[in-house]
Order: sequence, then C-alpha cells, then structure tokens
Amino acid sequence: MPLSDKFNQTAVGLKPSGIRKFFDLTYTMEDVVSLGIGEPDFITPWHIRDAGIYSLEKGNTMYTPNPGLPALRQAISDYLARRFSMQYRAEEILVTVGGSEAIDLALRAFLEPGDEVIIPEPCFVCYDPITRLCGGVPVGLPTLAEDEFRLNPELLERAITPKTKVLILPFPNNPTGAVMLREHLEPIAEICIKHDLIVLSDEIYGELTYGDLRHVSISTLPGMHERTIVVSGLSKSHAMTGWRIGYAAAPIEAAKLMIKIHQFALMCAPIMSQYAALEAIEAGDEDIAEMREEYDRRRRFITDGFNRIGLPCFEPRGAFYVFPDIRPTRLSSEEFCKRMLYEEKVAVVPGDAFGAAGEGFVRCSYAYSVQKIALALERIESFVQKLR
Repeated sequence: MPLSDKFNQTAVGLKPSGIRKFFDLTYTMEDVVSLGIGEPDFITPWHIRDAGIYSLEKGNTMYTPNPGLPALRQAISDYLARRFSMQYRAEEILVTVGGSEAIDLALRAFLEPGDEVIIPEPCFVCYDPITRLCGGVPVGLPTLAEDEFRLNPELLERAITPKTKVLILPFPNNPTGAVMLREHLEPIAEICIKHDLIVLSDEIYGELTYGDLRHVSISTLPGMHERTIVVSGLSKSHAMTGWRIGYAAAPIEAAKLMIKIHQFALMCAPIMSQYAALEAIEAGDEDIAEMREEYDRRRRFITDGFNRIGLPCFEPRGAFYVFPDIRPTRLSSEEFCKRMLYEEKVAVVPGDAFGAAGEGFVRCSYAYSVQKIALALERIESFVQKLR
C-alpha cells in the first residue's frame, strides 16, 4: 500500500502558502526587487542581541518552565498594562514559539469537530489551515475596501450560526493594514457577548499604528476580557523574527489548558530567546518608536506612489503593508504577480493568497528601504503603462 494512502487527508487537502510560492520563486532569479515578505529589515537592536548572547555566556542552555521564564511572564503582564491598558496576571501569560504557536494553541484549546470559526478576510494565511487541522470549519467573512477592510458588524451577525464558537479578530491587519478603533470594536463586542463567542485577537502588529492612533484591544472592552484570547509576539515590534518569541494572554482557565497542550507539543520556547525578549520588553520602547517612525515615512511614500501610478490604495493605518487595487489592469491577482515577477522582476503577493476577498488586490510590504521601494514602484509603473 502506498505511504500516501496513510496520510491525514485534512493535511493533504491544505493549500500551500501563496506567500511562500512567490518568495521561493525570487530565489531562482537575479535582480529581483521583493516587497513580498512581512519581515522587518531592521536588525534586532544590539542591547537585545547582547542579552541573548550574555545568557549563553552564563551557560543558560537548559529548559525553562513550560509557560516561560517567570520574570518574562511578569514583564509581559506589565508591558500589556503599560502600553495597552490590558490587565492579565503573569499566570495568565504563556510564552510561545512565535505568535503562530499561540494561535495554534488557542484554536486547539477550544475547537471540537464541526465547530465554526469566523475568519475575516483578507487575513494572515495560517488561520484557515489551523482551524481545519483542529477539526473546525473555517467560515470566511469578506471585508471590503470601501470599509477600509474593517470587520462589518452586520455581516458578522449574518455569518453566525448555532455552530459558531470562535471569532478571529486580526487587527491591525495583515495584509491590508486595516485597524479597528474603539468605536468599531464596540458593536463587535456586543455581538460576541450576545452569541457567547470566544474571540481570538491576533495583535502581533499592535505596536505598529500610525499618526495619533493607538491600538485598542477588544479585551479591554466591558464583558470581553473573560472571552478573549490575545496572541502577539516580538517579531514585528522589536525586529525579532528569527528569535521565535510569541505569547498568549488568556483568562486563567484557558491559559492553563493552553499550557497543558504546549507542554506536550513544544515544551518551552528557547531560553536564550526568552532572555533576549525580557530585555526587549523592559528596555525596548525607544526601539519601537524609532522603527515605527521609519515605517510611517515608508507607508506614506509607497501609498502615494501607488495612487500616482493609478492603482488605488487606501492609506493603511497599521502593520507594514499596503493593499493596492490592481483591478484597473484587468488582470487577476495571480496573473498580475506572475507577470510583474517575470517581466519587471518585482515580487509582490497575490491578494487571493489571503482569502477570496483579496482577489483584485496585491500585498506589498514596506518593511524595506525607501530606495528599494522606489525602485519597485518605478518598475511597477513601467509594467502598468505597458498594459494601457
């Protein structure tokens, strides 16, 4: 009998990541300008790297407690209170291997076979497959450009069924850069309370909002703390992607269950990364401010560039992505990206890689230098002009 006959059919049926496909293609070509990957181009600040190095020099190469170093859990608790007015005790914090593990643990802790998970789209690519691997049923809920890709409460209400258990709230949003302000979150919170939904709030980009906006967590709204699992991490805010440090903040009952699953799945996050994260959390506020200021400059530059070219682009208020409308070219998202790559050697990601609602758009990251963005825009403009 072929080995493939023994495979888990849910895993077999998962679509490969549309992001990775275009990222891998760039490695087969020369002179490609890539705006495809959502990774800071900053190096982790030295004082954070030094803390990781010093932990190794001291011989810290062992396991930590499963939920993470006690000092780090307390530091995250203090940080959430200081930066976002979120009230989670240290014992309600779980240190994970990146934010993606926190998402996986939260869904595994709550989903039974057949439970429905409402997923606003376009969105980060992992929610749908993790839901399926947990036996859940993903229910894509389109968000619209005319709403600046915010979650519409009327559409949410209509999507809820007796089987709905979890709402994923991915704001600030990857890939659109959309944010949800308090006035946008309040009707969503009312619906969640009315239907007794669990909310998985992915706030990995919470530090990256622009202008006078400050991120508001739905967990701070009345009646929401007890039903919200917040997941986040240091990859985006502190330029620590490769350190693989994330965390979850949850009511104590949920935190205990997630820790139990974490014990059997991954044991603990790497100890040297945890010591680096402790330094980042306690002494990294200025690093965040400096990087956010630079991202803001790039954000305005790339948004203006796409609008000038004739690809309408709403001004993103968070994260480090723009989501220009390529429908004026009359090309599908996939065709636009393939032709851009082969004809102009610019790599961007098709909008439909983030769900069907992303068709007609492409995602471009501005976690790259202004010089690189300018070169990409020059080539994109040349491509668009040839289509006219």
